[in-house]
Amino acid sequence: MSKVRDYVQFAKLRLSSLVVFSAAISYITVSHPVDWMKLIWLVLGGFLVTASSNGFNQIIERETDRLMIRTANRPLPQGRMTINEAVLVASLMGFAGASVLFFCINLLSGILGLLALLLYVLIYTPLKRKTPFAVFVGAFPGAIPPLLGCVAATSGAGSFTVQAWILFSIQFIWQFPHFWAIAWVLDDDYKRAGFKMLPSAGGRDKASAFQVLIYTLFLLPISLTPVFFGMSGVVSAIIITSCGLLFIYQAQKVFNQLTVNYAKNLMFGSFVYLPIVQLAIMMGK
Repeated sequence: MSKVRDYVQFAKLRLSSLVVFSAAISYITVSHPVDWMKLIWLVLGGFLVTASSNGFNQIIERETDRLMIRTANRPLPQGRMTINEAVLVASLMGFAGASVLFFCINLLSGILGLLALLLYVLIYTPLKRKTPFAVFVGAFPGAIPPLLGCVAATSGAGSFTVQAWILFSIQFIWQFPHFWAIAWVLDDDYKRAGFKMLPSAGGRDKASAFQVLIYTLFLLPISLTPVFFGMSGVVSAIIITSCGLLFIYQAQKVFNQLTVNYAKNLMFGSFVYLPIVQLAIMMGK
């Protein structure tokens, strides 16, 4: 059971599940009708690719993980998993996940899954210690799941639709207040590892809080674009607007007070915001 727990931690089960959730919801939103077998393949392939990305991330960051309280107990820093074992497990998950997306869904889905893995592991992960711009780079693989879900719903080799880019845009913009709220709460821990995650060089200052607020404000009209394009209706618009205004209020509190407690509220708010908005869009169709 201890080995199972290590693999769960290595794959970041909760994070991987949340990523797959957005892909599945997006697939259901645009599918007419829903092919449930394809949805199962999407969930399996998406989960394995995401778990592989998380695994390779931990392999690369094993030394810095030792320095942070939040990550010090992971399998690699604690020596409960060898490098060879970690590389083997991450490689197998990545190969299996990409193969499922390629051969059980369509060509473009496989390409997107592989692209998300490579961007996250080879570009975003090394950039975290060099520049806050890493958050912008990481937002691209982080927003691929809804794009993947929409592409999986298309026929043939797969294709991009307007709906796909709309759902991609929502998740892309959402990631900025989401990750910066986390970075605000964990700033001291990140500094121990040399990670530059907040947008301002001053860290927890007005400049960082201002950018958090701006992106949160911008997120509301972006989240309403499915309504404008006829993907959802009035009830969805009411739910999305209510969530957006509450999210803006939380970001405004961070801007005014610059405290960790308000950033923590924003962080938990971001965890709630995205799934509610995505479910509202799906139910509104």
